[in-house]
Amino acid sequence: MSRWTGSWLSGPNSVLSPGDDSNDGTQQRWRGERHGFPEKGPGSIASIGRRTSAIFVDFLLAAGVAAVFTQPDLPKNWSLLAWFVITVVAVAFFGFTPGHALLGLRVARIDGKTFVHLPRALLRTVLIFPLIPALVWDADGRCLHDKAAGTVVIKVR
Repeated sequence: MSRWTGSWLSGPNSVLSPGDDSNDGTQQRWRGERHGFPEKGPGSIASIGRRTSAIFVDFLLAAGVAAVFTQPDLPKNWSLLAWFVITVVAVAFFGFTPGHALLGLRVARIDGKTFVHLPRALLRTVLIFPLIPALVWDADGRCLHDKAAGTVVIKVR
């Protein structure tokens, strides 16, 4: 993350990289440590690369689903509707999208509760739609849509 992005989003401590001291006695050694997530392995914060790959898998799946219903024409914006429905339903009820499942990721609530539920999944998906929140993240690897919804994407394997 570039330093200017975090500084105007969440205050000066949001731009700290893991290992930087915030001068208030808190020091984070890895992404997610301040929230109690492990450094590596299952339960650790997912990388931006894996998350990006997962959303592209979801985009391709949604385009395929929409194409089935719009043949012989191209799906056009119907693929966006398919992506929206797939993402909201999958995250709300299962905690992962097909792309997340393929890449070993899961959306979890930051407060530790089991299910994301419909309101959080809906908010998260609505905020991903303009892509800006998904392109800005903090030192924990949490994007703006995750922060707003109180969620985090973690590895399951």
